[in-house]
Amino acid sequence: MSTDNTTQRAARTEAQEGVRLAAGDAEVIVRPDLGCRIAGLRVGGTELLRQGDHYGCFPMVPWCGRLDHGQFRSGVALGAGAHGGGELHQMPINAAPHAIHGTGRNLRWRTARSSATEAVFTYELTDPAAPWPYPGRVTQLVELAEDGGSLTLTMGIETIDDSFPAQAGWHPWFLRNLGEGGEDVRLDFAPEWQEERGEDHLPTGRRIPPTPGPWDDCFGMPRGVEATLTWPGRLQLKISSRAEWVVVYDEQEAAVCVEPQSGPPNGLNTMPRLVTPIDPLEISMTWSWRSLSGETA
Repeated sequence: MSTDNTTQRAARTEAQEGVRLAAGDAEVIVRPDLGCRIAGLRVGGTELLRQGDHYGCFPMVPWCGRLDHGQFRSGVALGAGAHGGGELHQMPINAAPHAIHGTGRNLRWRTARSSATEAVFTYELTDPAAPWPYPGRVTQLVELAEDGGSLTLTMGIETIDDSFPAQAGWHPWFLRNLGEGGEDVRLDFAPEWQEERGEDHLPTGRRIPPTPGPWDDCFGMPRGVEATLTWPGRLQLKISSRAEWVVVYDEQEAAVCVEPQSGPPNGLNTMPRLVTPIDPLEISMTWSWRSLSGETA
């Protein structure tokens, strides 16, 4: 009875406060009960992520961005807007007329292990609250560097049965302004192309030269995602990933989103990446930062 009560209290504390990682002057809060999102990232006492249950930085899994009318087939895609054979699957519509950002962000994940600077979380794709038609497991590893100077997120999707198409990525909400009278953040990145966005907000399949922002758009970076966020006089944060796609969303006042992901929006239909028993999907992203306090422009 005593052990059960202790376990229940620990679970309640985790749900209320999250899993805390800390090193140097950095602190990370992960909320496994809120879709395993990074609910907070404080550097030198300054919060970098927009706060609230829908914000922070959440994993997009088992697909990223918009999924055309919430549907995909298990067969091979033929290109934008044209699908191969296979069974048709319907996901819940949550951004009409499409489904958006996967279902993993809506679930309670299990904390597999944690330490002062590292934690591992999982959920089963057969979770009744996530209507994914294939069994498998999603794992997220959160690693804060021992010196508190960087954070690495790694996500994997495994199957032990049928192969299926899947995607993974992250949707961070970086604060546009860190307060105290500072300037708004500046985003620097150099994509090779932009996915043309149709009136339905899905990529048309045509690649165009990058256009000026503001954006709610997907970009190709085939040599890996590299982007820099600079809050002048305050902080600089670099985003690095071997992923070849990034969505940038900066059409709102409060935050700027830079989202590395394993494929473009609607990619389950247009560029499916199959997860097989011998070839899981894995994606990783690192944020590294440095203070700009005291530097002259």
